[in-house]
Amino acid sequence: MFSIFFKLKWFFKEHWKSYTIAIILLIFVGFIEVLPPRILGMFIDELTIGSLTSNKTLVYILGVAGITISTYIITYFWMYKLFGGANILELKLRSKFMNHLFKMTPTFFEKNKTGDLMARATNDLKAVSVTAGFGILTLVDSTIFMLTILITMVITVSWKLTLAAILPLPIMAIIMQIYGERIHKRFMEAQDAFGDMNDSVLQSISGVRVIRAYVLEKEEQKQFHHFTEDVYKKNLHVAKIDSLFDPTVRILVGLSYLIGLGYGAYLVFQQQLTIGQLVTFNVYLGMIVWPMFAVGELMNIMQRGNASLDRVQETLSYKADVRNPENGKKEEVPEIIQFQDVQFQYPSSKQENLRDIYLTIRRGETVGIVGKTGSGKTTMIKQLLREYPKGEGKLVINGNSIDSIDLHTLRGWIGYVPQDHVLFSKTVRENILFGKEGAVEGELEEAIRLASFDQDIEMLPEGLETLVGEKGVALSGGQKQRISIARALIRKPEILILDDSLSAVDAKTEQKIITNIKQERQAKTTIISTHRMTAVQHADHIIVMEDGHIAEHGTHEELMKQNGWYKEQYITQQTKVDADEVEVKA
Repeated sequence: MFSIFFKLKWFFKEHWKSYTIAIILLIFVGFIEVLPPRILGMFIDELTIGSLTSNKTLVYILGVAGITISTYIITYFWMYKLFGGANILELKLRSKFMNHLFKMTPTFFEKNKTGDLMARATNDLKAVSVTAGFGILTLVDSTIFMLTILITMVITVSWKLTLAAILPLPIMAIIMQIYGERIHKRFMEAQDAFGDMNDSVLQSISGVRVIRAYVLEKEEQKQFHHFTEDVYKKNLHVAKIDSLFDPTVRILVGLSYLIGLGYGAYLVFQQQLTIGQLVTFNVYLGMIVWPMFAVGELMNIMQRGNASLDRVQETLSYKADVRNPENGKKEEVPEIIQFQDVQFQYPSSKQENLRDIYLTIRRGETVGIVGKTGSGKTTMIKQLLREYPKGEGKLVINGNSIDSIDLHTLRGWIGYVPQDHVLFSKTVRENILFGKEGAVEGELEEAIRLASFDQDIEMLPEGLETLVGEKGVALSGGQKQRISIARALIRKPEILILDDSLSAVDAKTEQKIITNIKQERQAKTTIISTHRMTAVQHADHIIVMEDGHIAEHGTHEELMKQNGWYKEQYITQQTKVDADEVEVKA
């Protein structure tokens, strides 16, 4: 049960001073809180025998008042130190968790649902934080404070009466151990179910337009009801065990009271106790109620915290399959990129996704990659991004293997515009400036012009300050693409990669963007993956991908002479464009 403290020993070592001060003050408060009942007993005994004077009464009152004020002040400091430490733990774990996620590759996210990761980053971390705060409070109260009261009862009242009154405690310890083991398992199941429900909510919100378009609201509601019902049932299982803690403790506390009153009254009649001592003893019994409840609460908190920390550590223990090399090379400029017999297979794939790839890209060249859907265009681009471990063969930059180059240097060269438009729920300005922190207004305007987005700015309700909504929901597909392109261009990257990033813009806008990029990036490398042949016909080199290998390669003119797939697609697309123009004129 207490293994969570060993798992968090790295944190307690860092903040041992704060926790030591908090625990010492907490123990000290426990010591002085046992004094008022003793003072009350002495007061009653002196009142009974008639020896109480006004001066003594004043001393008793001032004594209790002084203890109360001291308890108030000391409690403020131990609470500040203890719960402040718990908040620091939550902050550190959350930062550690997020930093870990940023290092993960697509393989990790294929195995872990977003909703479950969110549950671990919120609910589970909060449960761990509670353990480091309220958990330590209940631990001290259920052990040291209880022992302090029991020792005081033995010394100041009667060891026989104390021993009789605590007979139910061993029974409680056994029952709580059984409860604790059961609640740990069921809490883990409840948290897993909560993660699944979170993931379902995320998918439904992000896909709400498609759900409405296909009139699937009822089906989605049924599916969501299934997840919420599962969460409800598993939390109910936790609650059933949880709800046994209080009544169990109350029965045992009641039993202690019965023993204390019954046997205590007997000892008074036998003149082995005074009335004041019996009153003091019963006040102490009342003070034991919270520590006894704390035992049950401690079991609950520890098991929840343990289960949550296990889930968090499960994520943190996942090793990224692409890591930054030690002493990675930090080249200034990628002069030449060479694919030498590159072979690659996704971890989840049963066959090779790339094979026999030979390609040389020199600085300043524009390379077009075309091919059917699933032919390997994006897979080839991802080799440069190092999203997956390097396959067989060699991929070298400036003569250095790509896996020997510092990851931050490598990705710092690249401006990447993926197929999926990733926009944040911020303004247009903030989304573009995300590509380069601290960019000046002139750089922003230039990036917008190159991406041919300048005219659209005027049509947006708040211009650059327009909120794009979740994942750019307030924008058209073409606008999303051009914001993504502007975000990449503002970095002025050495290597610009457009992965089917012009599919949602019309042919005229596409040509304008391509022309802008060609003019402004003459000394830098550009890689364009597309389904439109017109987007790459200006390229210095074009490769045609088919089933993971290069089927054709050459310039536009050379490929048009080969009578292959490229020529066939180019003619087909041009015929369609001409037909559309005739239809518009008609």
